[in-house]
Amino acid sequence: MHKVSLLFGVHMHQPVDNFNEAVDEAIELCYKPFFETMLKYSEFKFSVHCSGWLLDKIRNNNPDIFKNMKTLTDNGSIEWISAGYYEPVLSSITSTDRQAQIKKLNKYIKKHLGVKPKGLWLTERVWESSIVPDIAACGNEFVMVDDYHFLSSGFSADKMNGYYKTEESGAEIGLFPIAQSLRYALPFFSVERSIDAILKCADNENSAAIIFDDAEKFGLWPKTHEWVYEKKWLEKFLETIINHQQIKTEHYSEYMKQNRSLGLAYLNNTSYFEMGEWSLKPKQTIALERLKRALGDEYFNEMAVAFVKGATWKNFFIKYSESNYLHKRMLNLSLNQYDLDENSLESLYKLQTNDVFWHGVFGGLYLPNLRDNAYKYLLEIEKTRAKNHTVYEVLDINKDGYDELKVLTQNLSVVFSTKHGAQMIEFGSFDTLFNWQNTLTRREEAYHEKILNPKTVETTEQHSEDEIETIHSDLAVIDESLKDELIYDWHPKYSFIDHFSFEDFLLENFKNLTFREVGDFANQAFLKEENKNIFTRVGGLYLDAAYPTTLTKEYLFDKNKIELKLDVDSKYDQKLFYAMEFNLHFAHPYKVTFNSKTMGDGFSEIDCNELLIVDDFTNRLLKLTINRKCNIYGYILNTVSQNESGFERVAQEISFIFTTSYKSNLSLNIALEVIDV
Repeated sequence: MHKVSLLFGVHMHQPVDNFNEAVDEAIELCYKPFFETMLKYSEFKFSVHCSGWLLDKIRNNNPDIFKNMKTLTDNGSIEWISAGYYEPVLSSITSTDRQAQIKKLNKYIKKHLGVKPKGLWLTERVWESSIVPDIAACGNEFVMVDDYHFLSSGFSADKMNGYYKTEESGAEIGLFPIAQSLRYALPFFSVERSIDAILKCADNENSAAIIFDDAEKFGLWPKTHEWVYEKKWLEKFLETIINHQQIKTEHYSEYMKQNRSLGLAYLNNTSYFEMGEWSLKPKQTIALERLKRALGDEYFNEMAVAFVKGATWKNFFIKYSESNYLHKRMLNLSLNQYDLDENSLESLYKLQTNDVFWHGVFGGLYLPNLRDNAYKYLLEIEKTRAKNHTVYEVLDINKDGYDELKVLTQNLSVVFSTKHGAQMIEFGSFDTLFNWQNTLTRREEAYHEKILNPKTVETTEQHSEDEIETIHSDLAVIDESLKDELIYDWHPKYSFIDHFSFEDFLLENFKNLTFREVGDFANQAFLKEENKNIFTRVGGLYLDAAYPTTLTKEYLFDKNKIELKLDVDSKYDQKLFYAMEFNLHFAHPYKVTFNSKTMGDGFSEIDCNELLIVDDFTNRLLKLTINRKCNIYGYILNTVSQNESGFERVAQEISFIFTTSYKSNLSLNIALEVIDV
């Protein structure tokens, strides 16, 4: 029987500035017991990557854990693996920022742990060959990707038990393929079955069994703390490995030094299979799943996997406009630099943290606090540019071929879109570092199919005694009430949105999107006049015929105030109903008061021209006034997202309208002011 080198690595990460209770839970259930256990078996060699923010937090707040890390490093147990300090997807940031982030973590590890990392962890295993020169320039010699990267690029499944070399423009690094069989086995299978999975990687004396995966699987994922620590899976596993005659533990750099590569490799731009699946549009995701099931065990035949696969990670910027906007705002700040000082550069690097830009099994983009944090870092940078005068910029921020107007007052960062109805798509405050326009459109997701058409799954589904279920298992219980939440928006949820209807707008038809829209202004483009903050659309009202209609919006700005002058000129001279829609994000939507009332199941105010919104989180009053009596209706907008343990309702924003009736022509003056309370 051949011996096999076990290259065992774990990756630790929490979103930058994540809730303290979330980080504390990960520490208590996972990180602390993991390193305490590993310290008992210091002859076991393994590799660790920890994002810089989390590593620094552990060092400052949990010195006992960091001491164990340092002891394991000093005695040769741990090989440290680097990455971007704040865990960006490297291919999504500039070359300058890539090198800065990698070097920052390299230096941190050298300073506090006394070693220079030779390997590099690819965040979410997102591979693009363009990153190779920057990795090599930082002195890092190898990265870990999935065996799926190789299989989907046409490599043979039976040649995944070593490492390959690749190059880009002459710069070269090593590539280690992580075995999917081991990712799915450890720690979910029994120790015996896990050992069998490792031994299956051996077909010659130089074979490697390669595993590098989330440390959170060892205690934080559902049911794993009991399995790994209380039932002592990890201790039994370590004891068995240490005493096994056919398995030896090695560091990646050690194995690479002692063994030749398996050859040259050029990989497709890809990540792991599930990531490619999640980045597809919903119907494509469902179709891919059906095709994969139809192929069955033949899927991972190298011929099938090379052709049946999902999209690239960057497709999330196509799938989610909110992700794309935030990403392109970041890139714009990075590319222009604006003479960023040290603090602003740090904010830029934090803004590049990957979690907020995508969505899979974990909440990602759907989690408002992650978006709040990202906008906080963005506003920290823009704040340095807001001086004693208002700054106006016209540029195509999100790279969609349409210009945006960006305005920086002394206290506000606001952006208006020509593509989307001259609507406000950013509404940030420098005093609070909060963006009230941090909203999310309700859209169809592939996993909603499990709610709308649940499978017949036995709720008493049993797993064998030598395994536990993973987060990839099908959900057995579906909350039927979630179906009522699955309402999909037909336009982005911004503010200053113009609606026209021949019927009155009411709370119910607004909330359920059952009103009949007769205008073409809510989701169509406007033209902006050069050197003026005036937007115009020559559109129409569509009733018994098409009636040419022109809508003009002129925005004025003060330190804490946005004013809108709106004019509607139409050939239709009969009674119509107009509504202006606002969608504003709040950290605590159920606590926000509207004219001294909380939103609850809905909000109605009749014959009113003023709305006072008190936000307890920012301690600010948002004062909305309009120059005629209107009815106001509002509700809390929920999205339904998937997480590691099922589905959840997430309160994203409060949606409300000012509505009034009119004939032929309409002129409105609207003001939105931020007041410190």
